[in-house]
Amino acid sequence: MSNDIELFEDKNIRTAWDNEAEKWYFSIVDVVSVLTEQESARSASTYWAVLKKRLKDEGNQLLTNCKQLKMKASDGKNRLTDVADTEQLLRIIQSIPSPKAEPFKMWLARVGAERIDETIDPEQAIDRAFETYLKKGYTKEWIGQRLLNIKIRNNLTDEWDNRGVKKGIEYAILTDEITKAWAGVSTRAYKDLKGLKKENLRDNMTDLELVLTMLAEATTTELSKVHKPQGLEENKKIARRGGNVAGDARKSIEADTSKPVLSDKKASDFNELISDIITGILPEEKDKK
Repeated sequence: MSNDIELFEDKNIRTAWDNEAEKWYFSIVDVVSVLTEQESARSASTYWAVLKKRLKDEGNQLLTNCKQLKMKASDGKNRLTDVADTEQLLRIIQSIPSPKAEPFKMWLARVGAERIDETIDPEQAIDRAFETYLKKGYTKEWIGQRLLNIKIRNNLTDEWDNRGVKKGIEYAILTDEITKAWAGVSTRAYKDLKGLKKENLRDNMTDLELVLTMLAEATTTELSKVHKPQGLEENKKIARRGGNVAGDARKSIEADTSKPVLSDKKASDFNELISDIITGILPEEKDKK
């Protein structure tokens, strides 16, 4: 667990990164202090205590999983502090009656409406993804490959569903098997090479890295359709075989070019530390700064 302090409107928001869970945790009291303009840490703590009790009395299940982490207090000592991950923090913000919280609530409502529209018309999701990547500075050529990568990945996860693989941890295990087979490193080590934390690994791949990822996953899908593995262990073997096909291609390229395929290059740092939570969710607000 690594700790850091970020600024939001000249106020400190303490954060912690959980490398294993790949999650940011935020000091709830600090966020409450900013959004409700509390005069002191004590008043912010009191506000949060009252709000937490009300949410629990209302049967809010999300907050039962809130954890505590040791964070540096104003006196320089590390003290246990209530923290929230992204989902929990956004839920808390929804319950804060403050003008500063209103933009976040509007953003959440807009995102919810967009997701409903995308469920009715999936093509909207593709169009939105294309526009989002363009705004982040990616080329149209790279975006085309990335969208194809998403399609190939969806084909693979559909096949895993058919083979009795469970979403979540088992998907992650099989993905890691494929990555190790083609790239020679684990998914976590690959992200570490690029200096990534919460960022999407594939959004930070070069053209060649993306192509080999697609080859590995497309091959795994085809092998699965032919051999029909069932359950996690059988699918692990197929995942390794599919990844090895792309791994052989990688080794051949490296032998011919005398250069490693895996790159430490990543996309431009378009995400700030709390971009998905505070500054980045309202691009128009960032433009004003």
